[in-house]
Amino acid sequence: MPTYEELSDPLALTIFLITLSLPVLIGLWAMLRTRDQSDFLIGGRAMDRVVVALSAVSSGRSSWLVLGVSGMAYTRGVGAVWAVVGYILAELFQFIYIGRPLRQATGEYDNLTLLDYFEDRFSDRRHLIRITGVVIIGIFLTAYVAAQFNAGAKALSTALDIPLLAALGISGLLIMVYMVLGGYIAVAYNDVVRALIMIFGLVLFPAWGLLQMGGVDALLGTLSALDPALVDPVSIGFGVLIGFVGIGLGSPGQPHIVVRYMSVDDPERLRFAAVLGTFWNVVMGWGAVFIGLLGRALVPVASALPEGDPEMVFLVLASDYFGAVLYGLLVGGIFAAILSTVDSQLLVVASTFVRDLYEKVLRAHVRLDEAQKLWLSRVVVVVAGVAALVFAWLAQDLVFWLVLFAWGGLGAAFGPALILAIYWKGSTRAGIVAGMVTGAVVTIVWKQWFSDPTGIYELVVSFPAAVLAIVVVSLLARAKAEGARP
Repeated sequence: MPTYEELSDPLALTIFLITLSLPVLIGLWAMLRTRDQSDFLIGGRAMDRVVVALSAVSSGRSSWLVLGVSGMAYTRGVGAVWAVVGYILAELFQFIYIGRPLRQATGEYDNLTLLDYFEDRFSDRRHLIRITGVVIIGIFLTAYVAAQFNAGAKALSTALDIPLLAALGISGLLIMVYMVLGGYIAVAYNDVVRALIMIFGLVLFPAWGLLQMGGVDALLGTLSALDPALVDPVSIGFGVLIGFVGIGLGSPGQPHIVVRYMSVDDPERLRFAAVLGTFWNVVMGWGAVFIGLLGRALVPVASALPEGDPEMVFLVLASDYFGAVLYGLLVGGIFAAILSTVDSQLLVVASTFVRDLYEKVLRAHVRLDEAQKLWLSRVVVVVAGVAALVFAWLAQDLVFWLVLFAWGGLGAAFGPALILAIYWKGSTRAGIVAGMVTGAVVTIVWKQWFSDPTGIYELVVSFPAAVLAIVVVSLLARAKAEGARP
């Protein structure tokens, strides 16, 4: 069983603690630029293209990539690469073909949230779309944030040899402090720093490991001797392969990613962001896969990992094959990757309940000043963070699959709705509501009863079901409206 004594080294511990404290320092700086609700939720639509690109990459990948994909590669071999192919392709086109028109429209409407856009796009004065969206975000983002907290606590607990509950508390406190201070600006700039740390860990780490193994051919030879299926990219089966590629379908429906496009200072600059973001998506995706493969070659038996958990292979290799200083930085990189998604999602929760529910529905006829809205947003960040921590403690689960469940639910509920709202003039309010509900319900039903027997990821089914619901209900609604005209 590997030991994790490296962080007892004063220099290594110092480096690790710096990675933990740096976000708070950035939060203090961002607080000076956070003057109103627009600054707190979308950075005042004044974010640089490099910041948007790295922030989108960082917030979208998180523990699912660093822990989940590396653990999947450890278990399934090179077939795990299909888990990153889908989102890389999806986000390449998403920056331009969804991000640009969305930024243009939300700028014209002066929207601060995705639900703001839907309501204005369909003139939904009864708030049906907004209320439906609030419920869906509340369900799936709670699971998502809890999964990220769980992943962060696992990494911190293993690295520092502290109880999981204490690690959860440290994680939550750290995130909520800098988010309350600087909101979206703090989140975005912290994402840039974390992206750089993640790139370091997912490039240097596997490169060094391959060098020690004697190259890719030597690594594949070792894996083939253990199990030929580990070097066969289609050994995972057709259903799982399609499910992995289908992960990319969820990207357009993630509010914490979509808000990045809404925050850029100029929608035309998203072209550059697409190139930069895609490049690093590819690099980091392959890096996570190679870490899992190296882990399987060097630690062939899963029982040798902490609690037999393949998702801990990153920590095991960092502990055994790097010095104390690099280990401290790499562990900090894992934690940084996890924080980069948690903070973004908590910000969406804050915007959902303060902007979409309280301000636009419950207090629609009362004018709230900017100071009050900013204060409420900060309070909701804390409340939502505490709730997610409790859920993370009570419902501990595998990071990879819990994240995929939440990713699928959000992706099916909002992805088809957003794409058709932008590109199909025939879509209607009733169709969008039907699609959002269908996507969410089919995800839950398929996950509960059909995912394991079929091996097909729920998003592959729920996404087209949502598209069909939007099209059918929109056509029926339009036909009814035309039939009612004199």
